[in-house]
Amino acid sequence: MNSDQDKLKVGLAQMAPVWLDRENTLNKVCTFLEKAADQDCELVVFGEALVPGYPFWVERTEGAKFNSQLQKEIYAHYLEQGVQIESGHLDKVCVLAKEKKMTLVLGTVERAADRGGHSMYCTLVYINHEGVITHRHRKLMPTYDERLVWSIGDGHGLQVQKLKNFTCGALNCWENWMPLSRAALYGQGEDIHVAIWPGSIRNTEDITRFIAKESRSFCISVSSLMRKSDIPGYIPHADLIRENSEEIMADGGSCIAGPDANWIIEPQVNKEGIFVAEIDYARVREERHNFDPAGHYSRPDVTQLIINRDRNSIIKLKNC
Repeated sequence: MNSDQDKLKVGLAQMAPVWLDRENTLNKVCTFLEKAADQDCELVVFGEALVPGYPFWVERTEGAKFNSQLQKEIYAHYLEQGVQIESGHLDKVCVLAKEKKMTLVLGTVERAADRGGHSMYCTLVYINHEGVITHRHRKLMPTYDERLVWSIGDGHGLQVQKLKNFTCGALNCWENWMPLSRAALYGQGEDIHVAIWPGSIRNTEDITRFIAKESRSFCISVSSLMRKSDIPGYIPHADLIRENSEEIMADGGSCIAGPDANWIIEPQVNKEGIFVAEIDYARVREERHNFDPAGHYSRPDVTQLIINRDRNSIIKLKNC
């Protein structure tokens, strides 16, 4: 056994976006990647919807008001700043991943070309160390007021990827609370579970350790930061959003728990930076001794999960 393949250096990239500005947020992402590379990180994880940012305005500007001109104007700006992979928006991030030989999990708000280009999806993007986007996962169910701006995803991105001896999977925010979504990844051999969040320790301090304990895996939670001071003046209705915002809207809380649920990195609050740890696959082998949720402790003769991985579309084209 090659012990080098058992060790993985992980970087938690906790940062605030240049809110609702795709290009400048991506530039900041690249700066953080350079810092992670300087610390020899092999896996770097960013928060949910980081590029171009989480829709914090919705609950602060009567987001549920029907046919509101104000909401239309903010949404139109958000849509224009969305990430469209087919248009090359992530190319420079992919090039940097390949150059630095790093694997990335990056939270985006995707302007999905295959759904017409005018609807938004909360999409995590998995980029391997060769700079290849191996899969993208659209959040299955946006949470509460997120449904006013984000569309419902599908199971196409419920995938895992090999990373040295590890098998890595990832989910967005509250879908980490969905038992069957977690089981879909456990059943594919996941032993690094990545949970990405828009921010706040209230989301990460309990579930990170719970998932680690349940799955006997490493669980990595990464959140973003967002403060009133991060609201730029050039976005539509910036003054109104600021007026109704608290000083800190997302305080981070990024952390790592080991397969025994003990902290490797405790939740980091109100700090921007790269938080680094080395994890050891041997710990997974040890903790799977008495419990393996998809292996010796499962009962597939009694319960099984069926996963639909079709990419949703309103059309199915047939060759003439």
